[in-house]
Amino acid sequence: MDRITRRKGQAKGRLKLGLAGSGNGTRPKRTRDRVAKKQALIRAALGLFASKGYEVTTTREIAASAGCAEGLIHRYFKGKAGLLAAMIEHRVSKEGLDFSQQLRPASTLADEFLQLVDREVERMWENRDFLRVFIPRAIVDPSVGSVMNKTLISARAKTISERLKSYESCVSLTQDSLEALAQAVGMLGLVFGFVRPVLLGHEFPGAKKMAATVARILIANPAVSSVI
Repeated sequence: MDRITRRKGQAKGRLKLGLAGSGNGTRPKRTRDRVAKKQALIRAALGLFASKGYEVTTTREIAASAGCAEGLIHRYFKGKAGLLAAMIEHRVSKEGLDFSQQLRPASTLADEFLQLVDREVERMWENRDFLRVFIPRAIVDPSVGSVMNKTLISARAKTISERLKSYESCVSLTQDSLEALAQAVGMLGLVFGFVRPVLLGHEFPGAKKMAATVARILIANPAVSSVI
């Protein structure tokens, strides 16, 4: 009788351990599912906001496009406005990649400036759906523009400025001049990577070529070339 009781106790013990192990094993999967669903909703919202507009897009349409329950939008993001904030956070996390992982430094500051402009033009073109959503929202909602400026534009310019600063020829540049060069990279990227091809309907290859021409003219200016 004691032997039977001991066997039952051992079996219960193994059962409890098995349940405990399976419970711990599901947590990572649930986390992965949550992250995947959030990313699916962000991608779906971005596509619909860009094609239809923020105001007319419904949370039901976003959920259907993402293949998720509509209630998850309110659970994860507290509605459409929360999705906008999540899009910026998602973009910032992608922009946080170190430049050194994307572009090798050029041999001279002038060549570095040219390749940075070329990359910014491509980046704006790649992010055209994001810009289609947020530029109109920034016009009607100044708080959106403020967040974009702080987290995307200013942060990007600072990263570019730090990269340019590593060149010996930048020693003679004032901080204002260095920041102006960094801002010029971003502005050329925006104009020729988004405004001309997306808003004005120009062919992207032609717009990209024009950006390179303008960049070469800029660095050939005596006031600039004398120090680079």
